[in-house]
Amino acid sequence: MSDSSDRLWHCIESGFCTGTQNMEQDIALAQRLQRGEIPPTLRLYGWKPWAVSLGYNQSELDIDKDKCSEFGIEIVRRPTGGRAVLHANELTYSIVMASGGKGITETYSMISKALVAGLSKLCADVAYETSQPNFQAFYKKQESIPCFSASARYEVQINGKKLVGSAQRRFSSEQFPEIVLQHGSILLGKEHRLLAEILHVENNSIKEKIMNDIDNKTIDLSSALGRIVTFEETTSIVRTGFEEAMNIHFEKTIEAVL
Repeated sequence: MSDSSDRLWHCIESGFCTGTQNMEQDIALAQRLQRGEIPPTLRLYGWKPWAVSLGYNQSELDIDKDKCSEFGIEIVRRPTGGRAVLHANELTYSIVMASGGKGITETYSMISKALVAGLSKLCADVAYETSQPNFQAFYKKQESIPCFSASARYEVQINGKKLVGSAQRRFSSEQFPEIVLQHGSILLGKEHRLLAEILHVENNSIKEKIMNDIDNKTIDLSSALGRIVTFEETTSIVRTGFEEAMNIHFEKTIEAVL
């Protein structure tokens, strides 16, 4: 970053919103940043009611709508790619910033390092994945429907198990600079396991495979630490991690919904 003004960001702690409100706010922040109305911004939030979000190009047929209705779970579509995520007991982050000529992988790595810087204050074993699966082949299988069934390079883990699932999108035009929107789910408890129950899959063996993958390939902060990790304490350490790792300062922390 070139000067002190570039290091001044906003942080929005918007509490718990519906899935529709959360996705609309993330898109609105990216658009406002692109128009020069706000500085780069980190937003930290939760979901009420719980919601399942589908990746931008993911089929709605992957989700059992009747099961979602039974559990009181909202269905929304993310502006970013990736696979289905059940947003339950978690802290969600979103970040909007200018790309500054950085590619997707470089930006993803930078944000992951900021997440690790914060989350490692809670758990020393937090790190990020260094390898990259063959997603082109993996996505052809029904067991790939959940986002947390596999880790991409630079995704945040604890002892090889996925803790944070993230996705990114670029907004660009001839009139405005390219803007990055990245958001992701930081698991606080085991409630994300319910995703296996609301997926629309061919048979019980596939559902069982998905459930086993979620159990064996994911971890939450409360399980890792053997105590309840709260939304509030995680919000605080994530905010600090971004400031330290990215050499930024949150000029303003906003607690109200936009």
